[in-house]
Amino acid sequence: MAEWFARFYDMVMDPLERRGMRGIREELVSKATGAVLEIGSGTGLNFPHYKHAEEVIAIEPNPRMRSKSMNRRRESRVPIQVIDGGAENLPFADNTFDTAVATLVFCTIPDPERAFQEIRRVCKPDAKILLFEHVRLDHPVIGKIQDWVTPLWKRVCDGCELNRKTVELLQREGFKVIRTQTHYRGLFVTLEAGNSKTC
Repeated sequence: MAEWFARFYDMVMDPLERRGMRGIREELVSKATGAVLEIGSGTGLNFPHYKHAEEVIAIEPNPRMRSKSMNRRRESRVPIQVIDGGAENLPFADNTFDTAVATLVFCTIPDPERAFQEIRRVCKPDAKILLFEHVRLDHPVIGKIQDWVTPLWKRVCDGCELNRKTVELLQREGFKVIRTQTHYRGLFVTLEAGNSKTC
């Protein structure tokens, strides 16, 4: 299913991008500064929106998505390096990055707790964490529908889980949430957090 998902991802996302997601990405990603780590960069939809970063290292485990992202990398105003890798085992030294960015990716990471631990490790104290994710709704009916649909959806959409509680996961791993904003009746959230660790 990963091959299907990567091949048609841009086509499936295009209507959503045109109807507001592109603006959400642009507003969030433009806040990234300094040395930036992007988790699960996919086909590079965020690349044109980096404005204030010094450099971006983007990790993406899917080779087809990495290949498709190269055209968008050339559209960026800042240097971007795209490498093969997964979020649970980041090949970087402690305290390397000033900002971490992840958009619509934590739903697919097999071990999100480990991924947040790795982000915490490789980011500097007080680094910015910028997320745009879909989450499980705190609704007695819709939330249960998300739970019910997720096993099939996960198989069809390359591991995507509709009912992830990503904000709660982030907080449990010790990040300080600074600002959240909901979109599409709460189904999506943008989040700014701080890496409140000490050296």
